Amino acid sequence: MNSDSVLTLNAGSSSIKFSLFNDAGRADPEEVLHGQVEGIGAVPHLLAKSRTNEVLAEKQFGEGEIPDHHAALTQILSQLEARMPHLAVAAVGHRVVHGGARFTAPVVIDDETFAAMKTLSPLAPLHQPHNLAGIEAARKAFPEALQVACFDTAFHRAHPWVADTFGLPKELYDEGVRRYGFHGLSYEYVSKALVALAPEAAKRRVIVAHLGNGASMCAIENGRSVGSTMGFTALDGLPMGTRCGQLDPGVVLYLMAEKKMTPQAISDLLYKQSGLKGLSGLSQDMRELEQAGTPNALGAIEYFVSRIRRELGALTAVMNGVDFLAFSGGIGENAWRIRERVCRGFEYLGIELDHARNQAGETLVSAASSRVKVFIVRTNEELVIARHTLDLRGK
Repeated sequence: MNSDSVLTLNAGSSSIKFSLFNDAGRADPEEVLHGQVEGIGAVPHLLAKSRTNEVLAEKQFGEGEIPDHHAALTQILSQLEARMPHLAVAAVGHRVVHGGARFTAPVVIDDETFAAMKTLSPLAPLHQPHNLAGIEAARKAFPEALQVACFDTAFHRAHPWVADTFGLPKELYDEGVRRYGFHGLSYEYVSKALVALAPEAAKRRVIVAHLGNGASMCAIENGRSVGSTMGFTALDGLPMGTRCGQLDPGVVLYLMAEKKMTPQAISDLLYKQSGLKGLSGLSQDMRELEQAGTPNALGAIEYFVSRIRRELGALTAVMNGVDFLAFSGGIGENAWRIRERVCRGFEYLGIELDHARNQAGETLVSAASSRVKVFIVRTNEELVIARHTLDLRGK
């Protein structure tokens, strides 16, 4: 492995996902392997796979053996060096959930930018501190490597003001209370991949549905985000695996005043106990819900689909029409019944599925007669991070 190796990290509360890329003069960096460490601080588990998903390493650790992100990264490096003794990581790219109003593009991380990212932690309290912990660990492990932050909010910073604000006093907007949008790294990948499949998409109206444990939708016109279902936090918009999605703020006031719930208890409810899991009382996994078929599971699926359809109509209105629809994320890419239910009845918008193609999970799933072209695009946030990291390294 040469000195053009790029490591990408996506640090969560109890996990680190990683990918290793090699840049050898190709149009795109080539993924060598990927994996994750889960259960940090509890009962950790490490898994690494090749780019063809062959298991390269798997290890179960005892409770407390990996107490923090630095220890997790040490284990990741140990596995990499065992297989690539001459590994030289030139740069590390990090997914950072929140870039606020300041960070509109990826940046090289130094003490000043790191401190600025830290001030954004109150805007994403369940994500940002863990992203920063991964950065701290990587800076210690690779003191000579270029460190780059890639922000999930950056793709949406071109929003027009009306898509960026709430109906609140302007001073709050100026303080940073605004609609940021998230999943930007995924939308960036999907929008570019879609142009490769259909070049005319670069100048047309596109809606991308990123449907997974985290779920959102984005309106993209002429390659730029003009509307997103997520807002100030990653709670807004669609119901998700364990997150509530759109919610009347009066519900929060009721929980505080009448139920005497603390902010922490409400946060736990909205982020971890709601969505598909809360509605079904069973699971946040769409596969389990479809298989279970209980009234609550079916109700959770129905609500999920209903909200996607509602947002599809809303985002169409934002752009005065739609020309392309793309499904991505774990559910969007794999759950053909969800895609079918979402698209059913939208013939008046020009959306018609080819049911055989949809069930087979082909790339193009719209019918030949469909005015709107419907695609499945398998997202790759890690590749986007690697691209940006190499671009900044080149500069």
